[in-house]
Amino acid sequence: MGDQSSPSSGIDAFRDLERWLSGQTAQDAGMSELERESERRGREILRLALQAHIDARGDGDIGEAIVLVGEQESVRLTHKRLHTRPLVTLFGEVRVTRVGYSARGHEAIHPLDAQLRLPGRLWSYECQRRLIRAVICGPFDEAIALVGEITGTTIPKRSAEQLVHDAAVDFDTFYAGRAQAAIGPADGEILVGAIDCKGIPMVKPDGAIKVVRRTKGEKANKKKMATVAAVHSQPPIHRTPTEVIDSLFATQHPSERPKRPKPTRKRVWASLTAGKDAFIADVKAEMTRRDPDHERTWVILTDGERALQRRVIASYENVTLVLDLLHVLDKLWKVAHALHAEGSPEAEAFVKARTERILCGMTGQVVKGLRQIMTKRRIAGVKAKTIHGVCDYLYRNRERMRYDEYLRNGWPIASGTVEGACKNLIRDRFERSGMRWTPQTAEALLKLRATHLSGDLDDYWEHHITHDQQRLYRRDVWQPTPSS
Repeated sequence: MGDQSSPSSGIDAFRDLERWLSGQTAQDAGMSELERESERRGREILRLALQAHIDARGDGDIGEAIVLVGEQESVRLTHKRLHTRPLVTLFGEVRVTRVGYSARGHEAIHPLDAQLRLPGRLWSYECQRRLIRAVICGPFDEAIALVGEITGTTIPKRSAEQLVHDAAVDFDTFYAGRAQAAIGPADGEILVGAIDCKGIPMVKPDGAIKVVRRTKGEKANKKKMATVAAVHSQPPIHRTPTEVIDSLFATQHPSERPKRPKPTRKRVWASLTAGKDAFIADVKAEMTRRDPDHERTWVILTDGERALQRRVIASYENVTLVLDLLHVLDKLWKVAHALHAEGSPEAEAFVKARTERILCGMTGQVVKGLRQIMTKRRIAGVKAKTIHGVCDYLYRNRERMRYDEYLRNGWPIASGTVEGACKNLIRDRFERSGMRWTPQTAEALLKLRATHLSGDLDDYWEHHITHDQQRLYRRDVWQPTPSS
């Protein structure tokens, strides 16, 4: 639909757009065609205007030579030559012609690149940001198509994956450098941390033997466990066991339930490659940044995994470790379904009654009652194994199930934030149909998606650009020399 001649400037392109809109072709076109062609031509107007601005910035010539300042000796880069590099922007490709200073055995240095804050790769930072935001929310192919529709260019999938890897490298320094005043709990609030694990389906390693038929219980693709954490502040919320039961079993209409204050300054993140000890140390560091003098009450919620609990106990002092009530409910439902039909009123009543006793501080009595049921009903086999396992789980964690005390203090007893993180951070993005991941790509995307869900993506991106520029253009290693 477009004209064959190419305008030489943004003004010429704008006049071409005006002529086309007033011409017969546009008069016969529908609104969709008008929008698409106007967008295409408008993008070309902006590309040409941006190209003109880049050309007007000059070639970055800052003298006859520049001096590389080394620890032992300095090197003069005296060979000057014009180099041209492409840059894909939101409006299309532009070209940057600039002076490069070089010498034998040394790569050329281009001062204009630093002045324009150009990225090291072909795509502009803004193109990268749009791609990253799209990849965070959806599959790579959809993200690439979206950026291609915006820019008129296509990013190869492998290049898109590498951009994701590059974009995540400043994750740790960003959160380590946040000011305590911006994230610390307010007066009267408690500091809550929650840790859990969630599996991510992985690609099969090279050389894996193809299985004709899987054995019973064998999965098509093995998952690797990612450790997930959430840290937030919240005011104490005092509740009774009855109120908790009403919330869990929906005995009240939602409009009748009192509104509880939401967590504040919430941060969620996860790691696939970090060891559990290192990850728990990172959680502790985040809580310490928020409350360096430990002036607030610290509460940590975990599931019943013994290895994880031992690591938390070894890493923290003066902290209350709470077993997540949601995991307790999951165990009780297993017992209920061993004794009653799934979905039956008897199963729900069974779980509800024992949950209420546990919330009242009677975990030992619940365990004793379950064992008596096995004895009196002479339960054996798989059902007995299930009930034995639940009894051992509850008894082993009884010291972290003082829910009556926690409720009186207004402390949380369920890790809704980390359960939500497992869903929003991992399941909704990493477990879509057919998705399989390499450790490197999954780890990078976990970090970027975590910044998005924590509401920090825009701030992180500015932090990333600043640090990427420092890596690309170290101003302390060279300096210009005056012309002779």
